[in-house]
This record gives sequence, structure tokens and C-alpha cells, in this order.
Amino acid sequence: MSPAQVVRRLGFHLVIAVVLAFFAVPVLWLASAPFDARPGLGVRWPDWTLSNVRATLAHPYALTSLLNSLVLCVVATAVTAALAALAAYSLSRVRLPGRDVLLYLLLLLSSVVTGTAAMVPVFVLVLQLGLIDSRFGTALVIAGGMLPAAIFILKDFMDSVPRSYEESARVFGASPAQVLGHVVLPIARPGVAAVVVWSFVNAWGNFLLPFLLLRDVGRQPAAVLLRTLQDEGGTANLTVIPVFSLLYSIPVVVLYLLVNKRYGFRFHGGIKS
Repeated sequence: MSPAQVVRRLGFHLVIAVVLAFFAVPVLWLASAPFDARPGLGVRWPDWTLSNVRATLAHPYALTSLLNSLVLCVVATAVTAALAALAAYSLSRVRLPGRDVLLYLLLLLSSVVTGTAAMVPVFVLVLQLGLIDSRFGTALVIAGGMLPAAIFILKDFMDSVPRSYEESARVFGASPAQVLGHVVLPIARPGVAAVVVWSFVNAWGNFLLPFLLLRDVGRQPAAVLLRTLQDEGGTANLTVIPVFSLLYSIPVVVLYLLVNKRYGFRFHGGIKS
């Protein structure tokens, strides 16, 4: 091996080490700081204690906010997955003029008209509907923002389901709902799982919408409460934040493990004809 090749290989491994350290340091902090008697912003071997856990569980809104996050995510994910499956199947099977253009416009608008650009009209609409401070209303708004991209993702999986399967089911008297529920969706399950994971993670980390639409602290999710965890001096409460951050990350990790065990994240379309 020439000196130039050795230098390139060393440089490659150095870059990989830096990238790994960039992702590993926050994970190490998340694993050690919750059980450190003197938690800080750096990573060090902790002085083991459970006082931080007790202080976090004693917080009046810590567990409530996590429950609120689960409610928001479950409702938003269920609405997104159900409506995306119906819309994707319809767009996959029905030939509409300008169908592909419509899909790309939906995806484009959902990517561009988001965040602060859409908050004023969304807030006015929710206010007129009387859904301010409603977890269900907030979940519907979150689902509406995710729906165009979910339809776009799921349509590819619907396209890959052979039409001959549906025709065989119709020959035996299956209704359109039975064809979708018993033929198409079982084959497109990896796509539905991808949409469910994507929707849950996006809803779980959503801060802006719940922050604007939920005024009652008792109804706010963990993503909003995490911003308010401060002590009397206005500085970050490093006694509660590490433990709360660890609890906040558990549902996403559990979801990843469950889906990875079932599908191994080898998401692909249905059976090719």
C-alpha cells in the first residue's frame, strides 16, 4: 500500500470517528446525566443517584405531558394512516386527469407552506372552529400537515399491488372495502408501517403547533414542557431535564425496536406481478 493510500485511509477513518463522536456524545450524556448527582452539560462518569428520577416524577406536569404526547401522537398517526391509505388507494386505482401533477402539488405545498408561514391562518381556523386548547383538534391539525406526504409515500406501495389479486377477490363477491382491507392493505403493510413510524415520530417531536394551540399547561405535550423546565433563576433545570429527556426518548426507541423486529426496516412495495 502506497503512502498516499495510507493517508487517504487514515483520513477516511478519522472522518468516520468524528461523525460517530458527534452522534455518540449526546447519547452518552442522555444515558449518564439522569443518574448523576451533579449533572452538567458535559459527559463524565456519574456519581450514581436516583434523586433526579424522584425529582422528575414529583414534577406536577412531567408524566401528564408525556401522556398528552401519546394522545396527540396516537390520534394524529391513526388519522394520517387511515386517510392516507384511502386516498393513496383511490389515486392508485382511479385514473384522474392530472393525477400525478396533483400529487406533486400536494407534496410541494405541504413542504413549502408549513411552519410559521401557515401558523396565522391555521390559528384563525382553529379558533373559529372552537378547537383552541383541544388535544383532539391539535392532533387533527398535525395530521393534516402530514397527510400529503403520507399519501405520496403510500401510493407507491399501492401501485405495486397486482390488480389481478383485486380482480380475483371481486370475482368471489368481495366489496371494495373488503378488497382494500383484506387484499391490498395486507400486501402493503410495510408501506403502512413506514407511514405509521414516520407520522408518530413527526407528531412526537412537533413543538410549534401544540405551543400555539394548547394554552393549558396540563394539556401541553412533552415537547412543549421540555422548553419550560427551568429553575427559579430562569436557567435550565439540569436536575429534571436529563431524566425527562430520557423518558421522552423511550416511546420512539420502543417503536423503532418493534418495527425493526417485524420488518427490519426493509420497507418495500407489494408483491411484483
